[in-house]
Amino acid sequence: MTIERLDNVNVSGMEEMPTPEAVKARVPLSPRAAETVSQGRATVRDILDRKDHRLFVVVGPCSIHDPRAALEYAGRLVRLAERVRDTLYVIMRVYFEKPRTVAGWKGFINDPHMDDSFRIDEGIVRARELLARFAEMGLPAGSEALDPLSPQYLSDLIAWYAIGARTTESQTHREMASGLSAPVGFKNGTDGGLEVAVNAIRSAARPHSFLGINQHGRPVIVRTTGNRHGHLVLRGGGGRPNYDTVSVRLAEGALAGAKLRANIVVDCSHANSLKDHTLQPLVFHDCSHQIQEGNRSIVGLMVESNLGAGSQSIPADLRELKYGVSVTDPCVDWATTEETLLRARDELAPVLPARAH
Repeated sequence: MTIERLDNVNVSGMEEMPTPEAVKARVPLSPRAAETVSQGRATVRDILDRKDHRLFVVVGPCSIHDPRAALEYAGRLVRLAERVRDTLYVIMRVYFEKPRTVAGWKGFINDPHMDDSFRIDEGIVRARELLARFAEMGLPAGSEALDPLSPQYLSDLIAWYAIGARTTESQTHREMASGLSAPVGFKNGTDGGLEVAVNAIRSAARPHSFLGINQHGRPVIVRTTGNRHGHLVLRGGGGRPNYDTVSVRLAEGALAGAKLRANIVVDCSHANSLKDHTLQPLVFHDCSHQIQEGNRSIVGLMVESNLGAGSQSIPADLRELKYGVSVTDPCVDWATTEETLLRARDELAPVLPARAH
């Protein structure tokens, strides 16, 4: 009797990855960078705990694909952040991993050369190098926690995390979030429903034990204490926005029903802008108007922004890529980003200090 192979039947190969310890030794965390991350996390926690009256704004490219353009963007953003700092706390959106419904480019970590070579070993090092550069500039970073192993390589450089709509219902990601050192926003489901995100916040606040790796790359049982700074991110869904006054009030009710604090972040892109990047500023200013009218639950906003507007397909000849333009979801350009944040600063400066009391 012939017994067929039982393990790794559909695996074509395995290559060793450098350990988290080795990657961190290659790209160490400087005192300046550590201070940026620490202050970023503390500020977001204080905003969520109502000790800081400002809004936090996570703004930046849908995904990073060109380090040179990302550094130019960061240089502009750190200057803008200083101009709005009394009203808005700016965090750069730094997404290296992209979930895919079927297929497509999976992000800078997975395929840094954008040629299907999938040099994840190079991608993780280059991603850490970029995060370290941003932190050295004094710019805190926000990112999506997608792969359950990548936080061991990068989490010491992240000030805020999001769990995406496709993974909020995943038990693996809820367990991972319970151990993350930064506050975590859970997006509502792709259908627009709130229940999966509310349940995720509750789950991540509790201790968990799960399989992971340590800094030496060895498999371990990870035991967490729970993350009490989970919060809700409204991103629309099912072809409908959910940033309007009624939707926000319903979200407040869902959080109250689960005995959770009314901390809501509005993602101005995705279904909230009906996937039209030019509508993102309208979503942003609608939320600003709600705050001016007395809303106290909206504590943050997200904007997909890049040097240039729109998006582009990845060409066969990468030399044809347009500089500073997204290769995933379309983004607003820099001029629109600056105008949106400066306008919000002017609108909200008289309102936010009173909201904290």
